[in-house]
Amino acid sequence: MKLMDLRLWYESRLAVEFLREGRAQSLLIILGVGLGVAVIVFVLALISGLQDNLIERTLGTQAHVSLQAPEEAVRVLRDPAEVDIAAQAVNERAQRLRSVQNWQALVAALEDESRVTAVSPVVSGPAFARRGQAFESVALLGIDPARYAQIVPVQEDMVAGEFRPTANEVVIGNVLADKLGVEVGDRIRLEGTDARAGNFQIAGIFSLGVRDLDERFVYLPIRPVQTLLNLPGGVTSVDVTIDEIFQAESFAEDLRLRFRVNAESWMETNEQLLNALRSQSQSTNLIQVFVGISVAFGIASVLAVSVVQRRREIGILRATGSTANQVMTVFLIQGGIVGLLGSFLGSLGGLGMVSLFTALGARPDREALFDVTAGAGLVMGAMLLATVTGILAAYFPARRAAKMDPVAAIRDE
Repeated sequence: MKLMDLRLWYESRLAVEFLREGRAQSLLIILGVGLGVAVIVFVLALISGLQDNLIERTLGTQAHVSLQAPEEAVRVLRDPAEVDIAAQAVNERAQRLRSVQNWQALVAALEDESRVTAVSPVVSGPAFARRGQAFESVALLGIDPARYAQIVPVQEDMVAGEFRPTANEVVIGNVLADKLGVEVGDRIRLEGTDARAGNFQIAGIFSLGVRDLDERFVYLPIRPVQTLLNLPGGVTSVDVTIDEIFQAESFAEDLRLRFRVNAESWMETNEQLLNALRSQSQSTNLIQVFVGISVAFGIASVLAVSVVQRRREIGILRATGSTANQVMTVFLIQGGIVGLLGSFLGSLGGLGMVSLFTALGARPDREALFDVTAGAGLVMGAMLLATVTGILAAYFPARRAAKMDPVAAIRDE
């Protein structure tokens, strides 16, 4: 074991000496590797931050999976071949508000799922909001505030008042408040189905950052909405969040089969966003591949030149008893050192670029457009990639040096 350690120390020392002798070219290739690693760290941190921001903004206003009652379908009683052509057209019937069957048991079963992080029953439906002459179409959402806040943290987006829907108080969006001309403490009239109506005081005003939601959403507790929508004891959906957001579609499919409900995941309702995220990930992978290839060619070309320049030294090493494997190890270690030093400098440069982008890209209120952070895992991964690339790039020059005939190498000098 000690003999192996001694040999490794000897080979490492030779590798360092070779690099020191060619300082200029060694420095250039190390800086080249560093530039490649800096690009990888910065681009990965930037795209990762952008993806996290998009997901947070999208899923910050909706559940990962929403369970609803199965849609009503028109049943054809006669074979279309038996009726006239004009009678073969089938119009889909309008869907009415229906409750999820046995929703209390469904909520209890979902809470026992290890993948589920939050469950919230919701009663939602259309209504009208009145304030004097102002008249607006709205969407009522009857919720359990404590449960719903775990899925959509509305309390973090309040611009006035509190997120405190009660039997006599509602929470509305800022756009709707402007259209109705109301503030916290004012009263509005909500009119649901079958001429059911009620007067409610505004407890708070929120701004989710999505105009359609800020213009239409009205939050109340579950029971008042059940009364306004004539849906006693029922809920129209059960919203769920899970620990792995990109497993939402498979989880929804599992729920469809198990509970015979209509389960819709965020991946279905945000297909364009999902395609954008996948395209970003693919472009990131391509950047890593091309940067890795350029780093590998740079290291390989420098070491190939080093082998030619040091033919005599290699011949002397072989003549004095160094084996072909030892000579090969020397150049492999050189590749590893170049990759390690270059990746270290590149990581520092990438972190500096991230900090500069965060500082220069801030909005007038000095808040960053979105969080861009390069974690330890990203930096270590980039360094490992560059080091392994350096060793692999050194393989063919090292192999050429190991196969060199010592007598011919010394005579060429």
